[in-house]
Amino acid sequence: MNIYNSILDKKKRGKKQFSILIDPDKQNQEELITIVKKGTIANIDLFFVGGSLLTQNKLDDCLSIIKENTNIPVVIFPGSTMQMSEKADGILFLSLISGRNPEMLIGNQVISAPILKQLSLEVLSTGYMLIESGKETTVSYISNTKPIPYDKNDIAACTAMAGEMLGFDIIFLDGGSGAVNAISNSMITRVRNSIKLPIIVGGGIKNGTQASEKCKAGADIIVVGDAIEKNKDIISEIAYAIHNC
Repeated sequence: MNIYNSILDKKKRGKKQFSILIDPDKQNQEELITIVKKGTIANIDLFFVGGSLLTQNKLDDCLSIIKENTNIPVVIFPGSTMQMSEKADGILFLSLISGRNPEMLIGNQVISAPILKQLSLEVLSTGYMLIESGKETTVSYISNTKPIPYDKNDIAACTAMAGEMLGFDIIFLDGGSGAVNAISNSMITRVRNSIKLPIIVGGGIKNGTQASEKCKAGADIIVVGDAIEKNKDIISEIAYAIHNC
């Protein structure tokens, strides 16, 4: 299974994709299995697993439970160099290109690269862009970076273009966990018109209508986490909206 080739193939065919984001600290085993089964029934495309700050050492257990209950690819969305595991299928190799903290641009990547080289994970090179979402999020605090202002579409587009020219495989626009506002449709469209890479959009998406709007604006993959933690039954609604966009 090649996750990136699948992403590219679906993008080429105009098929929008849905990823559920799972924070290992936020569900017990029963809740996690429920989310995984509902996601599988809804035919979602990916599971992302990770968090800006994990405190309970549950990453491996979480990945094992997901893999035992679905064949959908599982990708680590790491908040730190500690979040690596062979129990997943792949990992987003993130560089926080919206910020100016050298540790998040290249420092942590240098530390994790030799470890990833030894693991059987597919590595997806990802230009990660944090977008202002109405409040300071955990990721902005932990990363010690300022997000791109909500209404600065040109900055977002130029940052994405730089990421594409630097050779990243994917661009990820994220409002962060607990985002008040979803990334604007106009920003997504501006970025979409500036690059050819797959675009992931996450943060602040609460329902199928919003997810569909982001797809129509130019997102290729929609990521939802917080809304599903609060209401697992929304999975089918969002999946239907994305897959019929």
